[in-house]
Amino acid sequence: MKKLTILYVLPLLLFILVFSGCSSGQSDPSSDQGHSGDKVTNEVNESNPSGDLAPLKEKATVVIAEDGSASGAGFYIANEKGYFEDYNIEVEFVQFANSDDMLPALAAGEIDIAGGVSTASFFNAIAQGIDVKIIADKGHNIKGDSYFSFVIRNDLKDEIEEYSDFKGKRIAVSSQNAVDDYIFHRMLEHAGLTEEDVEFVLMSDFGNMLASIGSGSVDAALQIEPLITQGIQEGIHTRFGDTTDYAPEAQIAMVLGAPDFIKEETNVSLRFMAAYLKGVRDYNDAFIKGEGTDEIIEIMTEYTALKDPNLWGEVAVTGLNPNGEMFIEDIKKQYKMYKNNGAIRGEIDFEKAIDTSITERAVEKIGKYEK
Repeated sequence: MKKLTILYVLPLLLFILVFSGCSSGQSDPSSDQGHSGDKVTNEVNESNPSGDLAPLKEKATVVIAEDGSASGAGFYIANEKGYFEDYNIEVEFVQFANSDDMLPALAAGEIDIAGGVSTASFFNAIAQGIDVKIIADKGHNIKGDSYFSFVIRNDLKDEIEEYSDFKGKRIAVSSQNAVDDYIFHRMLEHAGLTEEDVEFVLMSDFGNMLASIGSGSVDAALQIEPLITQGIQEGIHTRFGDTTDYAPEAQIAMVLGAPDFIKEETNVSLRFMAAYLKGVRDYNDAFIKGEGTDEIIEIMTEYTALKDPNLWGEVAVTGLNPNGEMFIEDIKKQYKMYKNNGAIRGEIDFEKAIDTSITERAVEKIGKYEK
């Protein structure tokens, strides 16, 4: 009796296997649902609206924590130029009062994407078990044209000609155990100076730095755009050197992803990242290559606090890598500095915290950007 059962079942199993194989070979890339656990469909088809990946069959909403900073350019441009829409993705921008609230929301999946800046508190959150993924670049300095650099009082131009001339000077920096502090210390090392050689002035408000240099209460400041350009135009300060002189690969900000969004909602996250990188590429075309600049400036004035289109043509802009690549070793160096200062409790496994896989796959689909 058992032999008879096997004889009947085997042909049936073979039929099912053959039929299943034929079906999978004819799968439609547009059948992507983007639901948790879906297998990513990788087919690229020029007839798709995007020219590459098929749009999701069902509309997906991606929630982005973004405060209107210039480093969010990739999100804004992708949204305005329809790159998210091409994949049937709708984005929703939300704001948080501080990162202490944002990171737990990201880890819990209440938001999908956020921007993170290197600080001891950021690394502390990860070390204490907040599970977020560092996935792509969201801000670095462009060589010779940093948006985040030192300025000096105009009346000190003849006195401060080398970084070593900062010795004995009062220098305003916006934070301690954060990326500003890290940049400050890289400058001191480059100059052959120590903390004891200068007077560190903690000044959290960049606007106050401008006023303090104007009044002569500080000699130099680690300032940010557009206040660097504003101070030059008003004759208050002079830009001194460039951050890339001493920190050429400083990672200022990173795109962060919710763990489930990156690992489980892969159909959505892959397409989201492809759209984001297209926005970043348009940004680079505009500000690095000078192509389509007016259109991109119009978008940036809509989304950011810098509303003067003419000023956008003069300020040093945030560097954004068109392939999403980060200076990973520099992220680790920043962490090490904060750790050595006693500002971080616990340890970080960077093999888990940094996950660039979805970014790398997106570049595979849309092609590598050639600078």
